[in-house]
Amino acid sequence: MTSDEGYLLDNRQSQAGTRFTALAELFDPSTFRHLDRLGVGPGWRCWEVGAGGVSVPAWLAERVGPAGQVIATDIDTSWLDGLSGVQVRRHDVGSDDPPGTGLDLVHARLVLTHVPQRERALASMVAALRPGGWLVLEDADPGLQPLLCPDESGPEQELANRLRRGFRALMAGRDADLAFGRTLPRLLRDQGLHDVGADAYFPITGPACTALEVATVEQIRGRLVDGGVATGAEIDEHLANIAAGRVPDLATSPMITAWGRV
Repeated sequence: MTSDEGYLLDNRQSQAGTRFTALAELFDPSTFRHLDRLGVGPGWRCWEVGAGGVSVPAWLAERVGPAGQVIATDIDTSWLDGLSGVQVRRHDVGSDDPPGTGLDLVHARLVLTHVPQRERALASMVAALRPGGWLVLEDADPGLQPLLCPDESGPEQELANRLRRGFRALMAGRDADLAFGRTLPRLLRDQGLHDVGADAYFPITGPACTALEVATVEQIRGRLVDGGVATGAEIDEHLANIAAGRVPDLATSPMITAWGRV
């Protein structure tokens, strides 16, 4: 799967690092709260699927200690170099066999919505778990909240929302499921998991939301122009509006977290 055919936000682009940092600031507290509640601790064997950046596998490695194991996989592992206590492997969850079995935890954040072979990927994650092991999936649901600016109060917000609609159209054109997050509890039950639960987290403003938007727009600028979503001048105007503080309240999609045990 080449970057032109698959994931829209290529990890090899320079803006990916900024995006990973912003995503970590936005969502790590919620992710760690869920994993902590499940009791992740010394000796656990964990698989972080589609790790992208370092924050989650590093947290897991600290929690499980030298007696545990953390495997971090991605189709592009270039941002995972130098992680201590983590086994980093290049891996496509939609087509490759799981990198381990008998695991206590499998976690994936913002992964499955971008994987065309979602059913195979989900089955692979479940197969990697020991009896009683936990699967924790986190995915956005842009269909639940499609706006970058929920308070569309002026032309700056209108432009921002038009660009966001174009971005999501590009995602949908690459088989991303924009209503995937809400399906996670049902999918876990369909896999035979028990003690299934779910909640949602929805940042609506803050520096990390702004940094994420700027990095994302810069990363897909050419695709927005080529796709007729906006002109280069309109993209410059949007970025200038952000820099000048004219669109301070930039939101993310709701992040749905679902969990269940084998």
